Amino acid sequence: MTESSGISRRRVLTVAAGAAGAITGVAAVVGASTPAQAAKAPQKAVKYQDTPKGEQRCDNCSLFEAPSSCKTVDGTISPEGWCMVYAKKPA
Repeated sequence: MTESSGISRRRVLTVAAGAAGAITGVAAVVGASTPAQAAKAPQKAVKYQDTPKGEQRCDNCSLFEAPSSCKTVDGTISPEGWCMVYAKKPA
């Protein structure tokens, strides 16, 4: 680009850098608004099953969120289910 066109190379690069920074900032804000969703593990990865493992079951796990959710595992969770991240509720 030449100075005769009225737009310098420095100006184009400055505008491009500003736009890239704005996009990155928006992506960070959007990502920050849903950290729990991003952090949840797939059921298969934690060997989730719809049946309990002995006395261990989702409804007596500290991570279970009634009626059918979990703080760390994605998807619908059965109160009678079990997975590897089971953590007994404190007595």
